[in-house]
Amino acid sequence: MNEPGGGDAGRALPQCATAVLMVRPAAFAANPETAPSNAFQSGTQITAEEQDAAKAEFDGLAAALEDAGVEVLCVDDTPDPPKPDACFPNNWLSLHHDGTAVLYPMLSPIRRRERRPDVLAQLEARGFTIRRVLDLSGWEIQHAHLEGTGSMVLDHGRRVAYACPSPRTDAAVLAVFARELGYAPRTFAATGPKGEPLYHTNVLMCVGVGFATVCAEAIVEAADRDGVLQGLAAGDRELITISRAQMGAFAGNMLALATRGGASVIALSVTAWTALDAGQRRTLERHGEIVAAAVPTVERYGGGSVRCMLAEIFLPRTSPA
Repeated sequence: MNEPGGGDAGRALPQCATAVLMVRPAAFAANPETAPSNAFQSGTQITAEEQDAAKAEFDGLAAALEDAGVEVLCVDDTPDPPKPDACFPNNWLSLHHDGTAVLYPMLSPIRRRERRPDVLAQLEARGFTIRRVLDLSGWEIQHAHLEGTGSMVLDHGRRVAYACPSPRTDAAVLAVFARELGYAPRTFAATGPKGEPLYHTNVLMCVGVGFATVCAEAIVEAADRDGVLQGLAAGDRELITISRAQMGAFAGNMLALATRGGASVIALSVTAWTALDAGQRRTLERHGEIVAAAVPTVERYGGGSVRCMLAEIFLPRTSPA
């Protein structure tokens, strides 16, 4: 594993953001370009009623997070050109503690439409500081991709970027991210429900404060599995090991957040919460307030869940919220 470099390497960083960016969908639908690499995406032809349901699910998640004390910055998707996956902003954008905004290379040409400079302007208008933009989108010319905190699960405190290679996660782009932001990449092969390379790492695992979840049985090599488990357990974290079936129900696709007052919040879907057993739920409840939002339409047609809908905002502030 490479040593971190660049940026503020070596400085301990908070694991949990107190604010998130969400993009309200204007034309939510199944994306045929993403289906071949995403076995979690099951729907194809969406109805107008289901599009309305997806918008209602978005609003319900945003309201539940705000009620729990997490700051939510909602941005409306632009209707033209249509962007069926616009509600998953964490794939094209990440926002870091040192003021860096990273723009990512996307596998689907349709999804590349989601990168919007005006979103960065709206963040700055809200009082967040962007000191530099690291634009990795040029890697698309080389057919190399890295889809943000879908492709990577970041342990900010230990400065590790976990990633399982797939058509959406390229080791060369990961290395550039790691060098520029000061993370050590830890890569390992993992497979999805049909034995295919797992499309995104954030359906496999979550790193929180005091806990981590992972589908260990999906990690192919025993040595990699042991290394990931040891890394996740560092600092006396409680490990919640989920099954492949639970991973298929998005139980790995959760996100640890915090309120401005420092309280812990754990966001996941009702589908994921229902899939967990009683002991796993009790362990999670020891580490934060549970926000379980119903997003079945988004899960079916988008192949992603609650964590995918949230782009953490770690940026420094220029003014109070």
